[in-house]
Amino acid sequence: MRLLETWVATPLAGAVGWTLLHSLWEGAIISAALVATLVAMRSPRARYGAACVAMLVMLGGFALTLVRMMPEGTHGTRSVTTPPFPAWNVRTGMDAPGPSNPGLAVVAPWLTPFWIAGVWIFYLGHVASWTSVCRLRRRGVCCASEPWHKRLADLSAQLRLSRPIRLLESCLIDAPIVIGHFRPVILMPIGLLAGLPAGQIEAILLHELAHIRRYDYLVNVLQRSVEGLLFYHPVVWWISRVIRTERENCCDDVAVAMSGNAHEYAVALAALEQNRWPGREPAVAATGGSLVKRIHRLLYPIGPYGGWTPLFAAGILMATAAVALVAWQAAPQQNPAAAQPRADDAETSPYDRWLNQDVVYIITDKERAAFQKLATDEERKAFIEEFWLRRDPTPGTPENEFQEEHHRRIAYANERFAAINLAGWKTDRGRIYIIWGPPDEIESHPSGGNYERPPGEGGGITSTFPFEDWRYRYVEGVGDNVIVEFVDKTGAGDFKMTMDPREKETTAHTPGEAGGYPQSRPHGIFVSKEPG
Repeated sequence: MRLLETWVATPLAGAVGWTLLHSLWEGAIISAALVATLVAMRSPRARYGAACVAMLVMLGGFALTLVRMMPEGTHGTRSVTTPPFPAWNVRTGMDAPGPSNPGLAVVAPWLTPFWIAGVWIFYLGHVASWTSVCRLRRRGVCCASEPWHKRLADLSAQLRLSRPIRLLESCLIDAPIVIGHFRPVILMPIGLLAGLPAGQIEAILLHELAHIRRYDYLVNVLQRSVEGLLFYHPVVWWISRVIRTERENCCDDVAVAMSGNAHEYAVALAALEQNRWPGREPAVAATGGSLVKRIHRLLYPIGPYGGWTPLFAAGILMATAAVALVAWQAAPQQNPAAAQPRADDAETSPYDRWLNQDVVYIITDKERAAFQKLATDEERKAFIEEFWLRRDPTPGTPENEFQEEHHRRIAYANERFAAINLAGWKTDRGRIYIIWGPPDEIESHPSGGNYERPPGEGGGITSTFPFEDWRYRYVEGVGDNVIVEFVDKTGAGDFKMTMDPREKETTAHTPGEAGGYPQSRPHGIFVSKEPG
């Protein structure tokens, strides 16, 4: 449980959680567009294509949103102080972008482990279904009679299919199905070839051959993969239902066009009604979709078509509207404290901002005094260029890795550590991050908790404010195993460096009392004597 809480506190979990929330309103928009398209179209091929495009857009939107939600710095340059794990995946309770709804900011990261578990469950189910389908082509099968093999070859030639297709009879199925894409096999229930008139059997074979010609088996595998990835979204299941329905309608149209007798084909479908494949087919089958609606469509093609679509889609939109609206309103944005310019910034020159903001933590006193004596902008510009060149670890190359890393740290601090009315670079966490870079370890307690005092501090268990402990294995000029502790006593995300470890306790105490740390220790910085 401790490991799960630690992982949920990472920015990666927050990014995935926000992606899941945003996919709700994205799916609502996509479903609305698909509804309008389905209402305007009558052709099954066009409707099938529109549904497939909607499914791909759903997947693409999920991927793009996930990339957008990823914290900055994932592709940034790495300096010698960068820890062995990515800087954007350090454990911190404030890594999620600052949303306008703090409740969702807490809930979003916890959606990630449930989503991962659901994906695993669905994919394991898909693997089990695929395994059972593969067994169907090897167990309980026998070759169909030679005349039907010849007739299947003739029908394949009519549909311009060059791939060899096997026709087998199986005692393990209840309806005709197609298995495989590269080596397709048509399985017919045992006795069906002898139990139905030849014309009806040919129409059913044409339907299955149409699946092969249209690569429906391969599309079905990809479709089920997307279903497993986006299993939580009702729009995905509705789009899948549309795809399966229109897929069968397309194959029905091919079978009727080739056989020329819609009534006989409808009778063949009716004969299969009592032998339906149980559940959702892992393979494409002649009994896919609603046979009653398919038969009605074949016999009455002029009648109303697709009238259920707006009603069904309206129900989906209503089901996702509330959550989608909340996710839209709580869209993670850059913290206003970090994004909006300050009034005092507008009144100062760019060179003053460079001196007092950009390099305020890394410029030496000697350099500051020299810069302040410069009289012209040309001199200041030349000084700044020389300032960065002196710190370039690879002089003579187009890139200045030190400058790029420094600006990345400032951007990261502004995005992750901003507090109310305080830019991220001005906060204690932002200052330490800019100066020392990403810590090697972060112990984060964004909601506080219970803290057990060491025996030297009096022992006992006490409750704490939200706090974070940053550990650096080595800091030049400070020592080994440097621990920096930040405490948020206001609950507003403003983490301050502590005077001593007991400052995070909610109970009042006097710093420096017996068992505490002496006041001579550096503010908020503790050097551990234990080996790393």
